[in-house]
Amino acid sequence: MLLHNFLEQTALKLPDKTALVQGGRRMTYAELDRQANQLAHALQSLGVRRGDRVVIHLGNEIETIVSLFAVLKAAGVFVMVNPTTKATKLAYLLDNSGAAAVIVQARRLDALGPTLAQREHLRSVVTVGRGVATEPAGRQTWSMEMLLTRHAADVTPPTTPTIDLDLAALLYTSGSSGEPKGVMVTHRNMISAAESITTYLENTEDDVLFNLLPLSFSYGLYQPLMAAKFGGTVVLEQSLAYPHAVLAKLVQERATGLPLVPTMAALLLQLDLEKYDLSSLRYITSAGAALPIEHLEGLRYVAPGAKIFVMYGQTECARAAYLPPDQLDQRPTSVGRGMPNQEVAVVDEHGERVEPGETGELVIRGSHVMKGYWEMPEATAATLRPGPFDDDRPVLWTGDLFRIDEEGYLYFVARKDDVIKCRGEKVSPREVEDVLYRHPSVAEAAVIGVRDDVWGEAVKAFVVLRPDDETSQETDEETDKQALLRHCAEHLEDYMVPREIEFREELPKSDNGKILKRELREVPVSNGT
Repeated sequence: MLLHNFLEQTALKLPDKTALVQGGRRMTYAELDRQANQLAHALQSLGVRRGDRVVIHLGNEIETIVSLFAVLKAAGVFVMVNPTTKATKLAYLLDNSGAAAVIVQARRLDALGPTLAQREHLRSVVTVGRGVATEPAGRQTWSMEMLLTRHAADVTPPTTPTIDLDLAALLYTSGSSGEPKGVMVTHRNMISAAESITTYLENTEDDVLFNLLPLSFSYGLYQPLMAAKFGGTVVLEQSLAYPHAVLAKLVQERATGLPLVPTMAALLLQLDLEKYDLSSLRYITSAGAALPIEHLEGLRYVAPGAKIFVMYGQTECARAAYLPPDQLDQRPTSVGRGMPNQEVAVVDEHGERVEPGETGELVIRGSHVMKGYWEMPEATAATLRPGPFDDDRPVLWTGDLFRIDEEGYLYFVARKDDVIKCRGEKVSPREVEDVLYRHPSVAEAAVIGVRDDVWGEAVKAFVVLRPDDETSQETDEETDKQALLRHCAEHLEDYMVPREIEFREELPKSDNGKILKRELREVPVSNGT
Protein backbone atom coordinates (compact mmCIF):
# COMPACT_ATOMS: atom_id res chain seq x y z
CA MET A 1 0.00 0.00 0.00
CA LEU A 2 1.32 3.44 -0.98
CA LEU A 3 0.07 6.84 0.10
CA HIS A 4 -1.28 7.81 -3.33
CA ASN A 5 -3.27 4.57 -3.45
CA PHE A 6 -5.75 6.36 -1.15
CA LEU A 7 -6.60 8.67 -4.05
CA GLU A 8 -6.62 5.96 -6.71
CA GLN A 9 -8.96 3.67 -4.76
CA THR A 10 -11.39 6.47 -3.90
CA ALA A 11 -11.37 7.74 -7.51
CA LEU A 12 -12.51 4.26 -8.61
CA LYS A 13 -15.14 3.98 -5.90
CA LEU A 14 -16.45 7.59 -5.91
CA PRO A 15 -15.37 9.16 -9.20
CA ASP A 16 -17.99 11.92 -9.19
CA LYS A 17 -17.66 12.80 -5.50
CA THR A 18 -16.35 16.30 -4.81
CA ALA A 19 -12.83 15.95 -3.46
CA LEU A 20 -11.75 19.60 -3.20
CA VAL A 21 -13.40 23.00 -2.92
CA GLN A 22 -11.44 26.23 -3.27
CA GLY A 23 -13.41 29.44 -3.59
CA GLY A 24 -15.79 28.88 -6.51
CA ARG A 25 -13.79 25.91 -7.83
CA ARG A 26 -14.69 22.27 -7.26
CA MET A 27 -12.83 19.13 -8.30
CA THR A 28 -14.04 15.53 -8.23
CA TYR A 29 -11.93 12.56 -7.24
CA ALA A 30 -11.80 11.36 -10.85
CA GLU A 31 -10.53 14.77 -12.00
CA LEU A 32 -7.99 14.95 -9.19
CA ASP A 33 -6.62 11.50 -9.95
CA ARG A 34 -6.49 12.19 -13.69
CA GLN A 35 -4.59 15.46 -13.30
CA ALA A 36 -2.22 13.90 -10.77
CA ASN A 37 -1.45 11.12 -13.28
CA GLN A 38 -0.87 13.61 -16.09
CA LEU A 39 1.42 15.75 -13.97
CA ALA A 40 3.29 12.67 -12.72
CA HIS A 41 4.13 11.70 -16.31
CA ALA A 42 5.15 15.31 -16.97
CA LEU A 43 7.48 15.36 -13.97
CA GLN A 44 9.12 12.16 -15.12
CA SER A 45 9.58 13.69 -18.58
CA LEU A 46 11.38 16.59 -16.85
CA GLY A 47 13.80 14.17 -15.22
CA VAL A 48 12.22 13.49 -11.81
CA ARG A 49 13.28 10.02 -10.73
CA ARG A 50 12.70 7.73 -7.76
CA GLY A 51 13.59 9.50 -4.53
CA ASP A 52 14.05 12.97 -6.09
CA ARG A 53 12.77 15.79 -3.92
CA VAL A 54 10.24 18.21 -5.42
CA VAL A 55 9.51 21.44 -3.54
CA ILE A 56 5.86 22.53 -3.67
CA HIS A 57 5.93 26.27 -2.93
CA LEU A 58 2.16 26.84 -3.05
CA GLY A 59 -0.66 27.70 -0.69
CA ASN A 60 -4.01 26.13 0.11
CA GLU A 61 -5.12 25.58 -3.46
CA ILE A 62 -6.24 22.73 -5.64
CA GLU A 63 -2.95 22.69 -7.57
CA THR A 64 -1.09 21.93 -4.35
CA ILE A 65 -3.02 18.70 -3.85
CA VAL A 66 -2.64 17.76 -7.51
CA SER A 67 1.10 18.38 -7.19
CA LEU A 68 1.72 16.33 -4.07
CA PHE A 69 -0.12 13.29 -5.44
CA ALA A 70 1.70 13.72 -8.78
CA VAL A 71 5.09 13.74 -7.05
CA LEU A 72 4.18 10.53 -5.20
CA LYS A 73 2.96 8.85 -8.39
CA ALA A 74 6.25 9.82 -10.08
CA ALA A 75 8.12 8.04 -7.22
CA GLY A 76 9.38 11.36 -5.90
CA VAL A 77 9.41 12.93 -2.44
CA PHE A 78 7.34 16.06 -1.90
CA VAL A 79 8.56 18.98 0.19
CA MET A 80 5.81 21.41 1.23
CA VAL A 81 6.91 25.05 1.63
CA ASN A 82 4.59 27.83 2.72
CA PRO A 83 4.09 30.42 -0.06
CA THR A 84 4.97 33.25 2.34
CA THR A 85 8.44 31.77 2.90
CA LYS A 86 11.07 34.35 2.01
CA ALA A 87 13.87 33.79 -0.50
CA THR A 88 16.57 33.23 2.15
CA LYS A 89 14.72 30.42 3.88
CA LEU A 90 13.58 28.98 0.55
CA ALA A 91 17.22 28.83 -0.54
CA TYR A 92 18.07 26.89 2.63
CA LEU A 93 15.21 24.42 2.08
CA LEU A 94 16.11 23.93 -1.59
CA ASP A 95 19.78 23.34 -0.75
CA ASN A 96 19.17 21.14 2.25
CA SER A 97 16.71 18.93 0.40
CA GLY A 98 18.73 18.95 -2.84
CA ALA A 99 15.49 19.54 -4.72
CA ALA A 100 15.41 18.47 -8.37
CA ALA A 101 12.32 20.54 -9.19
CA VAL A 102 10.11 23.22 -7.71
CA ILE A 103 6.44 24.05 -8.29
CA VAL A 104 5.70 27.73 -7.66
CA GLN A 105 3.16 30.46 -8.40
CA ALA A 106 4.00 32.20 -11.70
CA ARG A 107 3.47 35.62 -10.16
CA ARG A 108 6.29 34.94 -7.67
CA LEU A 109 8.81 33.77 -10.21
CA ASP A 110 10.44 37.15 -10.75
CA ALA A 111 10.97 37.66 -7.01
CA LEU A 112 12.36 34.15 -6.56
CA GLY A 113 14.18 33.91 -9.89
CA PRO A 114 17.69 34.72 -8.57
CA THR A 115 17.28 32.19 -5.75
CA LEU A 116 16.19 29.47 -8.17
CA ALA A 117 18.87 30.31 -10.75
CA GLN A 118 21.66 29.88 -8.17
CA ARG A 119 20.69 26.29 -7.27
CA GLU A 120 22.75 23.99 -9.50
CA HIS A 121 20.85 20.88 -8.35
CA LEU A 122 17.51 22.40 -9.38
CA ARG A 123 16.73 21.20 -12.89
CA SER A 124 13.11 22.21 -13.51
CA VAL A 125 10.60 24.88 -12.48
CA VAL A 126 6.85 24.37 -12.88
CA THR A 127 4.63 27.45 -12.57
CA VAL A 128 1.00 27.66 -11.49
CA GLY A 129 -1.45 30.37 -12.47
CA ARG A 130 -1.04 33.52 -14.49
CA GLY A 131 1.70 36.05 -14.13
CA VAL A 132 4.34 37.76 -16.22
CA ALA A 133 7.62 36.18 -15.24
CA THR A 134 11.19 35.89 -16.45
CA GLU A 135 12.52 32.35 -16.72
CA PRO A 136 15.30 31.73 -14.17
CA ALA A 137 18.61 31.44 -15.98
CA GLY A 138 19.56 27.88 -16.90
CA ARG A 139 16.36 26.30 -15.62
CA GLN A 140 13.66 24.54 -17.63
CA THR A 141 10.44 26.40 -16.86
CA TRP A 142 7.02 25.05 -17.73
CA SER A 143 3.50 26.04 -16.77
CA MET A 144 1.42 23.33 -15.13
CA GLU A 145 -1.38 24.09 -17.58
CA MET A 146 0.97 23.42 -20.52
CA LEU A 147 2.24 20.19 -18.99
CA LEU A 148 -1.28 18.88 -18.32
CA THR A 149 -2.23 19.62 -21.92
CA ARG A 150 0.91 17.98 -23.29
CA HIS A 151 0.23 14.84 -21.26
CA ALA A 152 -3.56 14.84 -21.68
CA ALA A 153 -3.52 11.24 -22.87
CA ASP A 154 -1.52 9.99 -19.84
CA VAL A 155 -4.53 9.33 -17.61
CA THR A 156 -3.18 6.21 -15.90
CA PRO A 157 -0.43 6.31 -13.28
CA PRO A 158 3.15 5.76 -14.41
CA THR A 159 4.78 2.49 -13.46
CA THR A 160 7.20 3.09 -10.59
CA PRO A 161 9.26 0.85 -8.30
CA THR A 162 8.14 2.58 -5.08
CA ILE A 163 7.57 0.51 -1.92
CA ASP A 164 6.07 1.62 1.38
CA LEU A 165 9.50 1.94 3.03
CA ASP A 166 10.45 4.69 0.56
CA LEU A 167 10.21 8.33 1.54
CA ALA A 168 6.96 10.07 0.71
CA ALA A 169 7.81 13.52 2.06
CA LEU A 170 10.31 15.75 3.82
CA LEU A 171 8.33 17.78 6.35
CA TYR A 172 10.42 20.63 7.68
CA THR A 173 10.04 21.73 11.28
CA SER A 174 9.37 25.39 12.03
CA GLY A 175 12.96 26.00 13.11
CA SER A 176 11.80 27.57 16.38
CA SER A 177 14.91 26.18 18.15
CA GLY A 178 17.43 26.48 15.30
CA GLU A 179 17.59 25.66 11.60
CA PRO A 180 14.56 23.77 10.27
CA LYS A 181 15.04 20.00 10.27
CA GLY A 182 13.79 17.83 7.42
CA VAL A 183 11.61 15.13 8.96
CA MET A 184 11.80 12.02 6.74
CA VAL A 185 8.44 10.26 6.56
CA THR A 186 7.82 7.14 4.52
CA HIS A 187 4.64 5.99 2.81
CA ARG A 188 4.14 3.54 5.68
CA ASN A 189 4.61 6.30 8.27
CA MET A 190 1.94 8.52 6.70
CA ILE A 191 -0.51 5.70 5.98
CA SER A 192 -0.23 4.48 9.56
CA ALA A 193 -0.85 7.96 10.95
CA ALA A 194 -3.82 8.57 8.66
CA GLU A 195 -5.39 5.22 9.55
CA SER A 196 -5.07 5.84 13.29
CA ILE A 197 -6.42 9.39 13.18
CA THR A 198 -9.39 8.58 10.96
CA THR A 199 -10.20 5.63 13.25
CA TYR A 200 -10.70 7.71 16.37
CA LEU A 201 -12.36 10.58 14.47
CA GLU A 202 -14.73 7.99 12.93
CA ASN A 203 -14.51 9.62 9.49
CA THR A 204 -16.82 8.61 6.66
CA GLU A 205 -17.34 9.74 3.08
CA ASP A 206 -20.05 12.11 4.35
CA ASP A 207 -17.45 14.25 6.12
CA VAL A 208 -16.59 17.72 4.82
CA LEU A 209 -13.28 18.93 6.30
CA PHE A 210 -12.86 22.70 6.52
CA ASN A 211 -9.13 23.29 6.30
CA LEU A 212 -7.80 26.70 7.39
CA LEU A 213 -4.42 25.23 8.30
CA PRO A 214 -1.48 25.67 5.91
CA LEU A 215 -0.79 22.59 3.82
CA SER A 216 2.88 23.17 4.67
CA PHE A 217 1.99 22.32 8.29
CA SER A 218 1.73 18.59 9.04
CA TYR A 219 -1.65 19.07 10.76
CA GLY A 220 -3.05 20.80 7.66
CA LEU A 221 -1.38 18.44 5.21
CA TYR A 222 -3.05 15.38 6.70
CA GLN A 223 -6.56 16.76 6.07
CA PRO A 224 -6.60 16.05 2.29
CA LEU A 225 -4.57 12.86 2.74
CA MET A 226 -7.09 11.50 5.24
CA ALA A 227 -10.04 12.65 3.12
CA ALA A 228 -8.61 10.77 0.14
CA LYS A 229 -8.59 7.66 2.31
CA PHE A 230 -12.25 7.80 3.35
CA GLY A 231 -13.68 9.70 0.39
CA GLY A 232 -14.57 12.95 2.10
CA THR A 233 -14.50 16.52 0.81
CA VAL A 234 -11.91 19.13 1.78
CA VAL A 235 -12.71 22.84 1.65
CA LEU A 236 -9.43 24.74 1.25
CA GLU A 237 -9.22 28.19 2.84
CA GLN A 238 -6.12 30.39 2.84
CA SER A 239 -6.38 31.92 6.32
CA LEU A 240 -8.58 33.62 8.88
CA ALA A 241 -7.74 37.08 7.55
CA TYR A 242 -11.43 37.60 6.71
CA PRO A 243 -13.11 35.56 9.46
CA HIS A 244 -16.71 36.43 8.65
CA ALA A 245 -16.31 35.38 5.02
CA VAL A 246 -14.63 32.17 6.18
CA LEU A 247 -17.45 31.37 8.60
CA ALA A 248 -20.03 32.04 5.90
CA LYS A 249 -18.22 29.53 3.67
CA LEU A 250 -18.14 26.97 6.49
CA VAL A 251 -21.90 27.30 6.89
CA GLN A 252 -22.49 27.19 3.11
CA GLU A 253 -20.48 24.00 2.65
CA ARG A 254 -22.06 22.33 5.71
CA ALA A 255 -18.64 21.44 7.10
CA THR A 256 -18.55 18.50 9.51
CA GLY A 257 -14.90 18.68 10.62
CA LEU A 258 -12.98 21.77 11.73
CA PRO A 259 -9.28 21.39 12.60
CA LEU A 260 -7.86 24.34 14.57
CA VAL A 261 -4.78 25.47 16.44
CA PRO A 262 -5.36 27.40 19.70
CA THR A 263 -4.48 30.79 18.16
CA MET A 264 -7.25 30.26 15.59
CA ALA A 265 -9.68 29.33 18.36
CA ALA A 266 -8.72 32.52 20.21
CA LEU A 267 -9.48 34.65 17.15
CA LEU A 268 -12.79 32.93 16.38
CA LEU A 269 -13.98 33.23 19.95
CA GLN A 270 -13.58 37.01 19.79
CA LEU A 271 -16.35 37.05 17.16
CA ASP A 272 -20.10 36.80 17.60
CA LEU A 273 -20.33 33.16 16.54
CA GLU A 274 -23.93 32.74 17.64
CA LYS A 275 -25.19 34.34 14.44
CA TYR A 276 -23.66 31.47 12.40
CA ASP A 277 -25.31 28.09 12.05
CA LEU A 278 -22.58 25.70 13.15
CA SER A 279 -24.95 22.76 13.57
CA SER A 280 -23.32 20.81 10.72
CA LEU A 281 -20.07 20.44 12.67
CA ARG A 282 -19.65 16.88 13.87
CA TYR A 283 -16.26 17.49 15.45
CA ILE A 284 -13.60 20.12 16.13
CA THR A 285 -9.97 19.14 16.64
CA SER A 286 -7.21 21.13 18.32
CA ALA A 287 -3.48 20.43 18.04
CA GLY A 288 -0.21 22.29 17.52
CA ALA A 289 -0.11 23.74 21.05
CA ALA A 290 -1.93 23.48 24.37
CA LEU A 291 -5.62 24.48 24.20
CA PRO A 292 -6.54 26.73 27.15
CA ILE A 293 -9.56 25.53 29.11
CA GLU A 294 -11.31 28.85 28.45
CA HIS A 295 -11.04 28.28 24.69
CA LEU A 296 -12.27 24.72 25.11
CA GLU A 297 -15.34 25.91 26.99
CA GLY A 298 -15.93 28.66 24.43
CA LEU A 299 -15.91 26.17 21.55
CA ARG A 300 -18.30 23.87 23.38
CA TYR A 301 -20.68 26.77 23.93
CA VAL A 302 -20.79 28.00 20.31
CA ALA A 303 -20.86 24.50 18.77
CA PRO A 304 -22.73 22.35 21.29
CA GLY A 305 -23.36 19.59 18.76
CA ALA A 306 -19.69 19.10 17.89
CA LYS A 307 -17.40 16.64 19.63
CA ILE A 308 -14.12 18.31 20.57
CA PHE A 309 -10.91 16.31 20.26
CA VAL A 310 -7.89 17.75 22.05
CA MET A 311 -4.81 16.18 20.48
CA TYR A 312 -1.05 16.17 20.82
CA GLY A 313 1.51 15.49 18.12
CA GLN A 314 4.76 16.45 16.49
CA THR A 315 5.92 16.65 12.89
CA GLU A 316 8.05 13.61 13.71
CA CYS A 317 4.97 11.41 14.29
CA ALA A 318 1.93 13.43 13.11
CA ARG A 319 -0.14 12.57 16.21
CA ALA A 320 0.58 10.74 19.42
CA ALA A 321 -2.41 11.22 21.72
CA TYR A 322 -6.02 12.35 21.75
CA LEU A 323 -8.56 12.93 24.49
CA PRO A 324 -11.91 11.22 23.87
CA PRO A 325 -14.64 13.89 24.00
CA ASP A 326 -16.44 12.06 26.81
CA GLN A 327 -13.41 12.72 29.03
CA LEU A 328 -13.38 16.51 28.60
CA ASP A 329 -15.27 17.26 31.81
CA GLN A 330 -13.27 14.84 33.90
CA ARG A 331 -9.81 15.71 32.45
CA PRO A 332 -10.00 19.13 30.75
CA THR A 333 -6.22 19.68 30.89
CA SER A 334 -5.26 16.26 29.48
CA VAL A 335 -4.26 15.51 25.88
CA GLY A 336 -5.53 11.97 26.33
CA ARG A 337 -3.92 8.61 25.85
CA GLY A 338 -1.99 7.12 22.95
CA MET A 339 -3.91 6.77 19.70
CA PRO A 340 -4.62 3.40 18.03
CA ASN A 341 -1.66 1.30 16.84
CA GLN A 342 1.05 2.87 18.98
CA GLU A 343 2.55 2.82 22.46
CA VAL A 344 3.58 5.74 24.65
CA ALA A 345 5.43 6.02 27.92
CA VAL A 346 6.65 8.79 30.24
CA VAL A 347 10.22 8.16 31.39
CA ASP A 348 12.93 9.70 33.55
CA GLU A 349 16.44 10.64 32.41
CA HIS A 350 17.48 6.98 32.69
CA GLY A 351 14.68 5.77 30.43
CA GLU A 352 12.68 4.21 33.28
CA ARG A 353 8.92 4.72 33.45
CA VAL A 354 7.90 7.33 36.02
CA GLU A 355 5.20 6.83 38.60
CA PRO A 356 1.75 8.40 38.08
CA GLY A 357 1.86 12.11 38.92
CA GLU A 358 5.60 12.41 38.26
CA THR A 359 7.07 14.36 35.35
CA GLY A 360 9.16 12.80 32.62
CA GLU A 361 9.81 12.81 28.87
CA LEU A 362 7.25 11.33 26.50
CA VAL A 363 8.51 8.53 24.24
CA ILE A 364 6.49 7.05 21.37
CA ARG A 365 6.63 3.70 19.59
CA GLY A 366 4.73 3.07 16.38
CA SER A 367 4.85 2.67 12.62
CA HIS A 368 3.92 6.35 12.22
CA VAL A 369 7.21 7.54 13.76
CA MET A 370 9.56 9.22 11.28
CA LYS A 371 12.54 7.53 9.66
CA GLY A 372 14.85 10.30 10.91
CA TYR A 373 16.11 13.78 10.09
CA TRP A 374 17.38 14.42 6.57
CA GLU A 375 21.19 14.41 6.50
CA MET A 376 21.36 14.94 10.29
CA PRO A 377 22.62 11.62 11.72
CA GLU A 378 23.55 13.06 15.12
CA ALA A 379 20.14 14.69 15.63
CA THR A 380 18.49 11.46 14.46
CA ALA A 381 20.51 9.35 16.89
CA ALA A 382 19.61 11.68 19.76
CA THR A 383 15.88 11.55 18.97
CA LEU A 384 15.43 7.94 17.80
CA ARG A 385 16.85 5.52 20.36
CA PRO A 386 15.68 2.50 22.38
CA GLY A 387 13.00 3.08 24.99
CA PRO A 388 11.20 1.23 27.79
CA PHE A 389 9.40 -1.24 25.52
CA ASP A 390 9.75 -4.92 24.73
CA ASP A 391 12.33 -4.60 21.97
CA ASP A 392 15.48 -2.59 21.31
CA ARG A 393 14.24 -0.82 18.20
CA PRO A 394 14.55 2.97 18.25
CA VAL A 395 11.54 4.95 19.43
CA LEU A 396 10.81 8.68 19.35
CA TRP A 397 12.08 10.72 22.29
CA THR A 398 9.89 13.82 21.94
CA GLY A 399 11.76 16.32 24.12
CA ASP A 400 8.40 17.16 25.71
CA LEU A 401 7.72 16.78 29.43
CA PHE A 402 4.48 15.15 30.57
CA ARG A 403 2.76 13.79 33.63
CA ILE A 404 0.73 10.58 33.41
CA ASP A 405 -2.13 9.65 35.73
CA GLU A 406 -3.20 6.28 37.14
CA GLU A 407 -5.35 5.53 34.08
CA GLY A 408 -2.68 6.40 31.54
CA TYR A 409 -3.91 9.88 30.57
CA LEU A 410 -1.20 12.37 29.60
CA TYR A 411 -0.79 15.98 30.76
CA PHE A 412 1.59 18.26 28.89
CA VAL A 413 4.00 20.16 31.15
CA ALA A 414 6.50 21.91 28.85
CA ARG A 415 9.19 21.50 26.24
CA LYS A 416 12.33 20.42 28.08
CA ASP A 417 14.05 23.59 26.88
CA ASP A 418 11.15 25.83 27.98
CA VAL A 419 11.06 24.88 31.67
CA ILE A 420 11.82 27.96 33.79
CA LYS A 421 14.10 27.50 36.81
CA CYS A 422 13.17 30.25 39.24
CA ARG A 423 14.42 30.44 42.84
CA GLY A 424 15.42 26.78 42.67
CA GLU A 425 11.95 25.71 41.55
CA LYS A 426 10.82 24.49 38.13
CA VAL A 427 8.02 26.45 36.51
CA SER A 428 5.87 25.13 33.67
CA PRO A 429 5.05 27.99 31.27
CA ARG A 430 1.76 26.34 30.41
CA GLU A 431 0.59 26.40 34.03
CA VAL A 432 1.11 30.17 34.17
CA GLU A 433 -0.46 30.65 30.73
CA ASP A 434 -3.54 28.68 31.78
CA VAL A 435 -4.05 31.03 34.72
CA LEU A 436 -3.63 34.11 32.54
CA TYR A 437 -6.21 32.79 30.08
CA ARG A 438 -8.72 32.55 32.91
CA HIS A 439 -8.75 36.34 33.20
CA PRO A 440 -11.58 37.76 31.07
CA SER A 441 -9.36 40.47 29.56
CA VAL A 442 -6.79 38.07 28.07
CA ALA A 443 -7.05 36.98 24.43
CA GLU A 444 -3.59 35.43 24.10
CA ALA A 445 -0.71 34.77 26.46
CA ALA A 446 2.81 33.38 26.27
CA VAL A 447 5.24 32.85 29.13
CA ILE A 448 9.03 32.54 28.97
CA GLY A 449 11.95 32.61 31.34
CA VAL A 450 14.37 35.54 31.24
CA ARG A 451 17.75 35.71 32.93
CA ASP A 452 17.67 37.25 36.39
CA ASP A 453 20.80 38.06 38.40
CA VAL A 454 19.10 37.20 41.70
CA TRP A 455 16.66 34.37 40.88
CA GLY A 456 18.55 32.71 38.02
CA GLU A 457 15.48 33.04 35.81
CA ALA A 458 12.38 35.16 36.18
CA VAL A 459 8.93 34.51 34.74
CA LYS A 460 7.87 36.96 32.08
CA ALA A 461 4.45 37.02 30.41
CA PHE A 462 3.45 38.52 27.08
CA VAL A 463 -0.25 39.29 26.85
CA VAL A 464 -2.67 40.38 24.13
CA LEU A 465 -5.82 41.91 25.59
CA ARG A 466 -9.24 41.38 24.09
CA PRO A 467 -9.99 44.28 21.74
CA ASP A 468 -13.55 44.59 23.00
CA ASP A 469 -12.63 44.47 26.67
CA GLU A 470 -14.06 47.56 28.36
CA THR A 471 -11.65 47.39 31.26
CA SER A 472 -8.61 47.62 29.01
CA GLN A 473 -10.10 50.63 27.24
CA GLU A 474 -10.98 52.56 30.39
CA THR A 475 -7.82 51.97 32.40
CA ASP A 476 -4.17 52.61 31.74
CA GLU A 477 -1.62 49.89 31.06
CA GLU A 478 -0.22 49.89 34.59
CA THR A 479 -3.65 49.29 36.07
CA ASP A 480 -4.26 46.39 33.68
CA LYS A 481 -0.88 44.95 34.59
CA GLN A 482 -1.54 45.13 38.32
CA ALA A 483 -4.93 43.48 37.84
CA LEU A 484 -3.33 40.55 36.01
CA LEU A 485 -0.59 40.22 38.62
CA ARG A 486 -3.18 40.10 41.41
CA HIS A 487 -5.08 37.47 39.43
CA CYS A 488 -1.91 35.37 39.09
CA ALA A 489 -1.05 35.77 42.77
CA GLU A 490 -4.48 34.40 43.69
CA HIS A 491 -3.99 31.22 41.67
CA LEU A 492 -0.24 30.55 41.59
CA GLU A 493 2.56 29.99 44.05
CA ASP A 494 4.65 33.12 44.53
CA TYR A 495 7.68 31.92 42.54
CA MET A 496 5.38 31.27 39.54
CA VAL A 497 3.85 34.75 39.45
CA PRO A 498 5.32 36.76 36.54
CA ARG A 499 7.92 39.31 37.53
CA GLU A 500 6.99 41.25 34.42
CA ILE A 501 4.04 41.49 32.05
CA GLU A 502 4.43 43.03 28.62
CA PHE A 503 1.38 43.93 26.55
CA ARG A 504 1.50 43.38 22.81
CA GLU A 505 -0.98 44.09 20.04
CA GLU A 506 -0.13 40.64 18.68
CA LEU A 507 2.28 37.81 19.40
CA PRO A 508 4.78 36.56 16.79
CA LYS A 509 3.54 33.40 15.10
CA SER A 510 4.84 30.85 12.65
CA ASP A 511 3.11 30.17 9.34
CA ASN A 512 1.09 27.45 11.04
CA GLY A 513 -0.16 29.66 13.87
CA LYS A 514 2.22 28.62 16.66
CA ILE A 515 3.41 31.37 18.98
CA LEU A 516 7.16 31.85 18.45
CA LYS A 517 8.69 32.03 21.90
CA ARG A 518 12.14 32.22 20.35
CA GLU A 519 11.31 35.73 19.13
CA LEU A 520 9.85 36.68 22.49
CA ARG A 521 13.11 35.70 24.17
CA GLU A 522 14.89 38.50 22.33
CA VAL A 523 14.17 40.89 25.21
CA PRO A 524 16.37 42.93 27.57
CA VAL A 525 17.88 41.02 30.48
CA SER A 526 16.38 41.60 33.92
CA ASN A 527 18.80 42.68 36.68
CA GLY A 528 16.58 41.46 39.50
CA THR A 529 15.56 44.91 40.68
